[in-house]
Amino acid sequence: MASFLNRDSAWQLVEANVQAIGLRRHMLAVEAAMRWYATHLEEDPDLWALSGLLHDFDWEIHPTLEEHPANGIPILRAAGCPEEVLQAILSHNTAGTGIERRHPMDFALLACDEITGLIIAAALIRPDKDVREVKLKSVKKRWKAKAFAAGVDRQEVELATSDFSRACFDGELELWQHAANVLTAMQGAAATLELDGRLALPPASS
Repeated sequence: MASFLNRDSAWQLVEANVQAIGLRRHMLAVEAAMRWYATHLEEDPDLWALSGLLHDFDWEIHPTLEEHPANGIPILRAAGCPEEVLQAILSHNTAGTGIERRHPMDFALLACDEITGLIIAAALIRPDKDVREVKLKSVKKRWKAKAFAAGVDRQEVELATSDFSRACFDGELELWQHAANVLTAMQGAAATLELDGRLALPPASS
């Protein structure tokens, strides 16, 4: 097996398989959140970030929950992806893969997955399109608004956060502290996410 791709090579794999800018941004957001949590839990930040970056890499080629991510795993394995990362990716869709979450990285990945959608939405509805200016209270205020980040399953977010809390924080991580942590991680990656105000700028004249 080849030694695994470095971060640049992993991103090339994403670029080759994911064309939608929104999906790429989502994966980068989960990468940032996973790196943040790994650092605070004294885990391997590069390994955890890799699971976030690659967890949806095959969604456009395997766009059903029955196929994704199971049918993409052979591609990652052939590239030399660490088995711990494959386990985490498989376990973020247990209903489709039958793989249960077992390790801290597994619980973290599912907990960081959909919640990033709330924060991305909160940034994009701002006139400045800048995640660094998003306040937690604005995300919390819109939590029950069905039209806001409509694709985010609130119940799934709550359940995944609760499981992550039990697995890694002795049950002491509550939903809005988790949201605050993910927001902090994403604010630190604002430029990578292109949520640093550039989307609010008028296009340059030719």
